Amino acid sequence: MPLSDTSYRRLSPTINMYGEEEEGEEPGGGGGGRGGRHVDYLAPLASVEDLSRVNTPGGSPSPRPRQRHPALEDPNWEPPVDPSLTGGGGGAAAAAAAALEPSALTPLHPTLDPEDEGPRDRYKLVFLTLVLHGVGTLMPWNMFITAKNYFVEYKLNTDDEELSGYSTNFLPYIGYAAQVPNVLFNWLNIFVQMGGNLTTRIVWSILVEVVVFVITVVLAMVDSADWPGAFFWVTMASVVVLNVANGIYQNTVYGMAARLPFSYTGAVVLGSNISGTFTAVINIMAIAVAPNVRTSAIYYFITALFVLLACFDTYFALPLNRFFRYHEAVHERTQRAAKRDPSMPRVPYWHIFKSAFPQLFNVFMVFFVTLAVFPAVLADTCRTEENFPITPKYFQAVTCFLTFNVFAMLGNMLPGLVTWPGPRFLCVPVLLRIFFIPAFVLCHFYPVKVERIMPVLIDSDWAFWGLAVALGITSGYYSSLAMMYCPRTVEPEYAPVAGMMGAASLITGIFTGIVFQIVCTLAVTNITFEIPGYTFPFRNCTDRLPPAT
Repeated sequence: MPLSDTSYRRLSPTINMYGEEEEGEEPGGGGGGRGGRHVDYLAPLASVEDLSRVNTPGGSPSPRPRQRHPALEDPNWEPPVDPSLTGGGGGAAAAAAAALEPSALTPLHPTLDPEDEGPRDRYKLVFLTLVLHGVGTLMPWNMFITAKNYFVEYKLNTDDEELSGYSTNFLPYIGYAAQVPNVLFNWLNIFVQMGGNLTTRIVWSILVEVVVFVITVVLAMVDSADWPGAFFWVTMASVVVLNVANGIYQNTVYGMAARLPFSYTGAVVLGSNISGTFTAVINIMAIAVAPNVRTSAIYYFITALFVLLACFDTYFALPLNRFFRYHEAVHERTQRAAKRDPSMPRVPYWHIFKSAFPQLFNVFMVFFVTLAVFPAVLADTCRTEENFPITPKYFQAVTCFLTFNVFAMLGNMLPGLVTWPGPRFLCVPVLLRIFFIPAFVLCHFYPVKVERIMPVLIDSDWAFWGLAVALGITSGYYSSLAMMYCPRTVEPEYAPVAGMMGAASLITGIFTGIVFQIVCTLAVTNITFEIPGYTFPFRNCTDRLPPAT
């Protein structure tokens, strides 16, 4: 059918948006064909109204289709090479070489045109999804340590002296069971992609965690009073399996976030801190509502199941998001370009480690200091003032778990307002946090079933609570800064590996801090000193409740 309202455009032998070279043919047949020289020619361009009627029944107009970025349609799409970068010649070989030049424009080094930066994260859906996965990465750990009373005062409460050590050192034991496999698999996962691609690792990791939590709920329903030792070892075994899966899951999530813009790594860290707050709030609600410790534990662990299932569902929604697909295509193209360069090593792990080491050290130290005193030291610090506003029933839940996690979450949000200090001097406040360890030890820290002989220098529940606030806010702020600086210390194509090393350093700091908790207990039970003219306060704890029934 004839086209109406026809306009014309001039075509030339340029490279189109799909990277294909357009060729013209000689008019009139003289030397024509595809082998002829390039010529300019005029071709009719149908109007929008004409094109709208092509496949529309009855000839009624249809909306003009919205042009989509080719990277959203084809993950293997590569942007065309500007001929000016090749010096005007050289053909395909020169174009390929130019694509590998550091000065060439790539999706990781966008042009000045803001439209080339890819789609936006509408409604922050990808950001919120990574926050949820951050919650999921620390959910297993937070659930088990916050449920201390359930394990120590209910399941492991026994008069057998041989078994009493299980309850006395429950938090360090569960820390070893959780973090040893977590450390090993986090570091190993950097060099070996265990379980296949991204989807395989995340999906199977979450499914294993779901199964373990189902087993934990079943154990909570079973009366284990006659076999506390067997219950202890079954719990430890389930924690080991849980954290093997969680180590792979957490590491993969940080690597996935490193492929996205700067703030998305902070989204995972934010989720990690929200995880602690969420767990602490659920713990307080369970204490207030449930009729006994056993019932509260069942509700408590079922909540973790729902969170993990939400993480499972939202991961499959990510590929449907244009923003996520675009950055995945950008990352894949960068990796292919690196593989085509014979002078570039496959993955220079040592180079990445050296470049990122200052921030890896900062991540390690933040979590080492934090886990040296939290939760073991804070959870075993007594309420000694009768007029303190928080009752003994909620003292541990509020001053330890809720306070730390809420202020860690708030500290994690501060980098959105200010990022100080910079990468170079971040180590200064991180190292100063070491003084938190002796400060908390000198509070009314009385480990269960052992005698403290070290004098108490900080004789105030209010001072202890203030230290807990400072510990939380500095932990969240400096850990967020270090984790966001980490992927930016290396070349863009190595950012995911640096992000995974940051996650491994985080877990290493947690594990080392848990090991150091034993040192704190040994210090207060074996070290004493005197200060002339000063009488050290030793008070009875007011928050030691009778064993739960």
